[in-house]
Amino acid sequence: MKKNQSTNVILFDGVCNLCNGLVKFMFKYDKKAIFSFASLQSEVADKLLREARIIEAPDSVIVIRDGEALVKSEAALYIVKRLGGIFNLLLIFHIIPRGVRDKLYDVIARRRYKWFGKQEACMIPTPEQRSRFYR
Repeated sequence: MKKNQSTNVILFDGVCNLCNGLVKFMFKYDKKAIFSFASLQSEVADKLLREARIIEAPDSVIVIRDGEALVKSEAALYIVKRLGGIFNLLLIFHIIPRGVRDKLYDVIARRRYKWFGKQEACMIPTPEQRSRFYR
């Protein structure tokens, strides 16, 4: 997916099983194809992060929205909000202060390889999924 404006691009750790699970989840539930994807290990992600003025990628799923980087719990809640429907119930987490949400996010992020495993290489999208990857 080639776009002129970097909007709603999910940058994910391509070797993380949890992150790959998020991408598979998005293919299933993002029926309107609101989001596109790029592995954090890719040159595309490097370019998008530089444009968003992020020098070092945080240990997080990142959403690029209109050239701005959303990280940690803000990225997760933005994804939920854009999916809409039943997922809007998860927006209740906005009542928890961002600092607290991000600390919990960091705990999961630090342990994600131990809890969910890691692949040797980034996921290879299927031909139908490939169209949703930002290039």
